[in-house]
Amino acid sequence: MNKKTTVAVGLSGGVDSSVAAAILTKKGYNVIGLTMKIWDGSYKLEETGNDACFGPGEAQDIELASEVCKKLGIEYKVFDLSKEYKQHVIEYFKDEYLQGRTPNPCVMCNHKMKFGFLINKAKEAGVDFDYFATGHYAKIKKIKGEFFLSKSTNIKKDQTYFLSGLEKNQLSNLMFPLGDLDKSQVREMAAELGFEVAERKDSQDFITGGDYSPLFKENETTPGEIVNDKGEVLGQHKGIIFYTVGQRKGLGISALNPLYVSRIDAKNNRVIVSDNNALFSENMFVKEMNYFQNYSVGDSFKCKVKIRQKHEETPAEIKVLEKDRVEVKFEFAQRAVTPGQVAVFYDNDLVLASGLIEKK
Repeated sequence: MNKKTTVAVGLSGGVDSSVAAAILTKKGYNVIGLTMKIWDGSYKLEETGNDACFGPGEAQDIELASEVCKKLGIEYKVFDLSKEYKQHVIEYFKDEYLQGRTPNPCVMCNHKMKFGFLINKAKEAGVDFDYFATGHYAKIKKIKGEFFLSKSTNIKKDQTYFLSGLEKNQLSNLMFPLGDLDKSQVREMAAELGFEVAERKDSQDFITGGDYSPLFKENETTPGEIVNDKGEVLGQHKGIIFYTVGQRKGLGISALNPLYVSRIDAKNNRVIVSDNNALFSENMFVKEMNYFQNYSVGDSFKCKVKIRQKHEETPAEIKVLEKDRVEVKFEFAQRAVTPGQVAVFYDNDLVLASGLIEKK
């Protein structure tokens, strides 16, 4: 391997990104560790000891990433992107909830921050590199001269859903060293290298403690009515930001049959509940499309669709209505199609496209 080839690795202080950096170093690349500082202390979040992407525990993450780089003998740089994170992730997250939608901050963070501002800020600061790598479980495949985002060998750990906002023209300059590994192998490698992060738990929450209410101002979480699909008032909700389509727990209402959130009416500050059957949809509309294949308005194609990270892919037919908007017709009706969530379209292991669910 040409030792002059430089790879910048996005380090989070976790085991995956640490091992990714180690693998690339072992292969002979000139590796530089990069971390984005996103916590500025402006929100009242308590340190719980549980790993999260955003919160006061960030200082420990940076310290652990720094220690990894020292062990590997590689350069390490930290860039303050707290303003960008606040604008492009936190404000997006808040606005989506206030509009009655359910956002996915991880997809937005990857798209805007890790593979956007972090790379740009590093290059603006004079850090020169040929490729950018992370510890995501995914692959880049080159087919007939074109680059595609592809699933990890370890399907259970695959993270292409979270990477689906990447742009096709970025793929030729990205690396995912863990694409053929499973988690147990990664932890074994970290232990052999003497990394302190070897047994560190994965981040489970977007925000420390999982309670994102401190992000909102007091007047943004106004209580309102919980109604059925006939408009009959069944109870009170504590603020629409605490509810999502398909939710049953925490509604605080009683009924003869189980009721679930079927829709959130932000305009009237109402949460609408229905029985389980009302949650199934035969189609949906997806906007803000990001394509990895070339499609034109009027085109139709068949593929499998994932409507949230833990959703099992389902067969569907896609029709391109506008340049960045499609209609999805499911082969089998799907439960809890949720506005604001990301829909990802697959052809076997390859990602064809992604977008934001507009409505069912």
